[in-house]
Amino acid sequence: MALEWMPRENEKKDHMIHTSVHWGTEAPSVVYEKRPLQDPAGKVVPGLFVSWVRLNNPAQYNSYTTEMVKGVIAAFENASVDRSVVAVVFTGTGPYAFCTGGNTKEYSEYYSARPDEYGQYMELFNHMVDCILACKKPVISRANGMRVAGGQEIGLACDITLTSDLAIFGQAGPKHGSAPDGGSTDFLPWYLGMEDAMWNCISCEMWSAYKMKAKNLVSKVVPVLKIDGKWVRNPTIITDTYVEDGEIVYGELKKGDALKEGQAFVKQHQANADFELLDKEVDRIIWTFANLFPGCLIKSIDSIRAKKKFFWDYSKNYNRHWLAANMGGEAFLGFGAFNTKKITGKDTIDFIKFRQNIADGRAWNDEMFSEVLGPPLKK
Repeated sequence: MALEWMPRENEKKDHMIHTSVHWGTEAPSVVYEKRPLQDPAGKVVPGLFVSWVRLNNPAQYNSYTTEMVKGVIAAFENASVDRSVVAVVFTGTGPYAFCTGGNTKEYSEYYSARPDEYGQYMELFNHMVDCILACKKPVISRANGMRVAGGQEIGLACDITLTSDLAIFGQAGPKHGSAPDGGSTDFLPWYLGMEDAMWNCISCEMWSAYKMKAKNLVSKVVPVLKIDGKWVRNPTIITDTYVEDGEIVYGELKKGDALKEGQAFVKQHQANADFELLDKEVDRIIWTFANLFPGCLIKSIDSIRAKKKFFWDYSKNYNRHWLAANMGGEAFLGFGAFNTKKITGKDTIDFIKFRQNIADGRAWNDEMFSEVLGPPLKK
């Protein structure tokens, strides 16, 4: 099967940061707001603000386009030097996702098979992470929903994570043609034991918010389902500690009918998620920041960030080159498969057939790629 059915864009992307501000309100965009600082009683504090940076692409689970990356950079650079800003809240639109990483449609239709273009894009991505790590205000990741792939990486770059208990966290790279080299391979060995870091990076296994808390990867988990005036914890997750095969387990999915019932309950109610408790926790942390010496606060934050930055700065440039080169090979296949799942019925390639073709020394050409992507579904 030929690859003509894979759409391709021909318009050149602009990877430069111009003087114009890359913010907007219509999706896909980044929404930048300055909200008045409030005291615990809800009274507005004159002259002081909190910057909210919101990824606004809910139809695609807040995946970031090239222009949205520019918007994040502009937002953090402005918040960093704004004297009136106390802290930054980084979040996403809607109840389903903080961010699921780079926009796979854009990756597949434009960047795949254009390694130099993707290298320029990665310059922007690296700058985005740099801006988060360099922001001269504390940064809170408000995980309103799933934080996956590049979304997990820009979330890990933040200083503190407060999360909905419906959120899931993890990587997707090795399953979809890339590697979590946008920060996870740098940050996770600091946060986790080496084998946990290894498994989290390579397995593409999703972790619940409760498991993230148990692993000390987030600061606070709160429920967002409010039924008949009562808060309901995520019913798909076991929130009690138990022992299985000699291992202490916490935050794993339920099994069997209990899981199906929980999933049905979440599906029914998630669209009406209530973020009252999450926002109260955000406000509590920000008020703590507001009542500290700003210079001493950011010096302390930067000293802790320096340990994260050490390996990020060490690796980001050569990772950028590999990620660019990979756009002509496995990433072409991985993002192509994800982008054409409505055509083939699956979002990944046939990994076993791909490995068999490699073992046979097959050329990486359209014929081999078509073979592992699979035929279109029969109409």
